[in-house]
Amino acid sequence: MFASFPRRAAVLVSSCAVILVAASLATASPELLVERITSHLSTTGPELAHGHARLPPASDSTPAPIPRPGQVAVCEEPGRDEVVTLADPGAPEGGRPLWIRRPPGLDSADLPVLYLLHGSASTHRTLMETDLGSRLDRQMCRSGVEFVIAAPYGQETGGTNTEWGDAHDGRFALESFVTGPVVAAVEGEHPRPDSLRAIGGFSMGGYGAATLALRNPDLYSQVVSWAGYFRVDDPHGTFGEDTDPHSPDLLLDREEVRDLRFMLVEGRRDHTPLQRGSIHGEAERFAGLLDERGMTVTTLHPRGGHDLDTWKRTLPETVDFLVAGWSAKP
Repeated sequence: MFASFPRRAAVLVSSCAVILVAASLATASPELLVERITSHLSTTGPELAHGHARLPPASDSTPAPIPRPGQVAVCEEPGRDEVVTLADPGAPEGGRPLWIRRPPGLDSADLPVLYLLHGSASTHRTLMETDLGSRLDRQMCRSGVEFVIAAPYGQETGGTNTEWGDAHDGRFALESFVTGPVVAAVEGEHPRPDSLRAIGGFSMGGYGAATLALRNPDLYSQVVSWAGYFRVDDPHGTFGEDTDPHSPDLLLDREEVRDLRFMLVEGRRDHTPLQRGSIHGEAERFAGLLDERGMTVTTLHPRGGHDLDTWKRTLPETVDFLVAGWSAKP
C-alpha cells in the first residue's frame, strides 16, 4: 500500500510534519531550543553491564517521537492501568508487584517509557492512588508525546530501607530487578533504545534513579530526581562497607555517563534529615558537579517541602524536559 502512495499526498504528509515541528519549536523556551539543538551533538556511550541479564539491543533506527500537542489518543481516552506480579525471592510472598500504565493503542518500540521509583515510606500503590497517572495523561496530551509509566514495588520483607540496591548479603536485589525483569515485563517484544527510556523517583527513589542510571548508562538516557540525595545514606546497611560504587556524586567521571540528562527537583522547604545533614541543598550540590563535567542538568525549586503535592506541581516542567530529550534525534 505504501509503495503506491501518491507523491502529492506524501508531500502533503511531510509538509504537515514540518509544520507541526516548526510550531513546537516556535513555542518552546530558549532553554528548550538549546537542549534540542545540542542533543544532536551527543553520542551514545559503550554498553556496560553489572552482572545482570540484558535485553537484546533495540534497533538504532527507532524513530524519535514528533510532538503533536493536543492530537494524541490520550487526549480522548485515559491510560490503562494494570498491576502484574513478577517472581522475586526477596519480596514479600515471593512476588513483587509492578504498576504499568499504558496510553491507548498498541505498544511499540518508539513509545518512550518512564520508570518510577517510590520512596522509603511508600509503594507503587501510593503513586497509583494519588492520581499521578491521570495527571501525567494530561501532560502527555498537552505536550503531544505519549509514554508508558512503570513503577515497581521496592520494599522488602524485613521492612528496611532498600535504597533500590542489591543487598550485599543477598537478602534482596532491587537494582537487578529494576534493570532486568521490570524492563523485560514492560517492554516485552518491543525493547526500547536507551534514548527512549527515562528513570525517575521520589526521595529514596530519587536517589535510586540517579544511582541506577549512572551504574547502567546503557539502559537510560534521562533521570528525574524529586527530593533525591546524591551521596549514600544507608541507615540499614544495604551496601555493607563498600558504599562508593553506589554514591552518585562519585560516579560522574566515566565517559559512558556524560550523555545522561538530569532534572533535579527540591522543595524550597525540604529539610528532611539524612544520616549526615539533610536533603536541603543536595540538588544544587549535585547540579554543580554535573555542570563541572558539561552534563545536562535542570534544577527546580517548587514551593513546599518533602511531599507528593510539592513534587506533582513540577509535572509540566518535568514532561517538557523529557519530551525535549525523547524528541531530539541522536
